[in-house]
Amino acid sequence: MTKRAYNFNAGPAALPLEVLERAQKEFVDYQNTGMSIMEMSHRGAVYEKVHSEAQDRLLSLLGNPEGYKVLFLQGGASTQFAMIPMNLLSEGKTAGFVATGSWASKALSEAKLVGDTTVVASSEEDKYMKLPDLSQLDLPANTAYVHITSNETIEGVQFSKFPDTGNIPLVVDMSSDILSRPLDMSKLDMVYAGAQKNLGPSGVTVIIAKEELITESPKHIPSIFRYSTHAKNNSLYNTPPAFSIYMVNEVLKWIEEKGGLEGIQRENEAKATLIYDAIDNSNGFYKGAAELESRSIMNVTFRLASEELEKAFVKASEEAGFIGLKGHRSVGGLRASIYNAVPYESCNALVEFMKEFQSKNG
Repeated sequence: MTKRAYNFNAGPAALPLEVLERAQKEFVDYQNTGMSIMEMSHRGAVYEKVHSEAQDRLLSLLGNPEGYKVLFLQGGASTQFAMIPMNLLSEGKTAGFVATGSWASKALSEAKLVGDTTVVASSEEDKYMKLPDLSQLDLPANTAYVHITSNETIEGVQFSKFPDTGNIPLVVDMSSDILSRPLDMSKLDMVYAGAQKNLGPSGVTVIIAKEELITESPKHIPSIFRYSTHAKNNSLYNTPPAFSIYMVNEVLKWIEEKGGLEGIQRENEAKATLIYDAIDNSNGFYKGAAELESRSIMNVTFRLASEELEKAFVKASEEAGFIGLKGHRSVGGLRASIYNAVPYESCNALVEFMKEFQSKNG
């Protein structure tokens, strides 16, 4: 068997080996059709079954919340930064944003191009390394929706719970932590996520939304950008990214086999604890970047005493078979992205490498 890299890439990220092997077996001939899933008509019964199965399986993992619909779109979360205000932000209303880092900032700047926005909470003063307190949100009466980024991959901070926004819709970008833990959908009106971290390969963006938010879109925006277009056509208005959706379905099956979201959460917390313990017990050789209470269990960000030492760490880690440990260029430092499909064994190997590097350079 080919030796697998220790893949800590931030996205596109590790996929479950079992899923890759299943896809490999079905790649050329899907279920004795004599075709790959990528060669079929998206209007045909074989593909439509996969499409519906993925939608049903996703809702099932979330406890089958009533009144929600799943859309499979394209263009990544970045397209959603524009589509959400285009569909939900009408004249005379303002979109409330929680500013927590790089991705929240990008979502905010796109919304500003569409209509009025208000920052309702921010951690900019803390350089986004600590999450703002959302327990006492003061929302303007004309707030159309509140937007939150649940996990910031670059800074390494993550919300463990979401605020109560009353009758104002709560929209959450969960691109980097969707399905990493159980989720109470009754508190969330719309969740969206690019697939390439926890759900599958790049190419498909998943929306889970209350039906009333996506059934009536403004008529002045192009059809392709209306949620109602995709909702009415079951995400088959134009050719969907069929292979990516097939892969999402396979990843969802894998999550079920792992004991659902409770099982996945246990594994994710064990992996994160392992690495954070190595950082915290290093006598200051490694320093966690995010504040303790705000730490992400998906993206572990940390620093060394100098940039030279960090560069040496990255070089040595690559030579030892570790991929993707260099921090994002905007913040520097180091980052281990430990999404659902990153095995515990990879995290254990990283911890052993960190100890060895410290013993040579401490």
